Amino acid sequence: MTIRLVAMDLDDTLLDSRLRISDQTTRMLQRVVDRGVKITLATGRMFRSAQRYAVQLGMDVPLITYQGALVKNAVSGEVLYHRTVPGDMVTPVIDTAREAGYHYQVYFNDILYMESLTPEGQAYAELAGVTPVVDKELPARLTNEEPTKIIIISHNLPNLQQMETQLQHRFSEQLYITRSKPHYLEFMNREATKGRALQAVSEYFAIDRQDVMAIGDSYNDIEMLKWAGVGVAVGNAPPEVKKYADYVTTSNDEDGVAAALQHLVMKDIAD
Repeated sequence: MTIRLVAMDLDDTLLDSRLRISDQTTRMLQRVVDRGVKITLATGRMFRSAQRYAVQLGMDVPLITYQGALVKNAVSGEVLYHRTVPGDMVTPVIDTAREAGYHYQVYFNDILYMESLTPEGQAYAELAGVTPVVDKELPARLTNEEPTKIIIISHNLPNLQQMETQLQHRFSEQLYITRSKPHYLEFMNREATKGRALQAVSEYFAIDRQDVMAIGDSYNDIEMLKWAGVGVAVGNAPPEVKKYADYVTTSNDEDGVAAALQHLVMKDIAD
């Protein structure tokens, strides 16, 4: 087995706690690319938020964004894969958030929409590096359009966990429900997972899944860790995620991606 494609989560995996890609990791990524290995990003972020990191790394490849709901080339804009939230599922999810008084946001055409700019929404926008559109008529719009993704945000983690359990019970057959961070509860099309999107990218490059490596840290990464020939969890991942990994590397603040590439990819390629 020789690794020919590597997909990396962004937040808390490739990015350190300061939302930066270290110089050491950047150099290792370049070494891997120079040896003919494809690298891509696999993130819950919107495309425009992930694209700037792809540009920084010189990636001209399809990026996995929105947890796998959208796979789009970083340079050409070619769309390989796009799955939206089914229309009849949107209002029930939004109503649940509004009744609980939780912040929610949706995405259309790679634009972030909020009904109101809450502190949670402002913090998310700053993290993602995007400017949201505030639309007080958003609930009415959602009766007619299918967003790429819905997020409910709350720092009341016990109540959010209870909400997740209830909505999983109601909609698990219709929606893919996951978390990228403990306080982000995310809703996508059932076919919008990082695992399914990574399959689309590997087919695009005609690379066998056994020659694919995925690196991640959170619950939304589990599907791609399971699908890839080699699944890697960074050291800061929770135990529930690490159990799906074939290999556990160091943390995101200890150049975990670089360490995994050195150990698992560079050793497979002769100098």
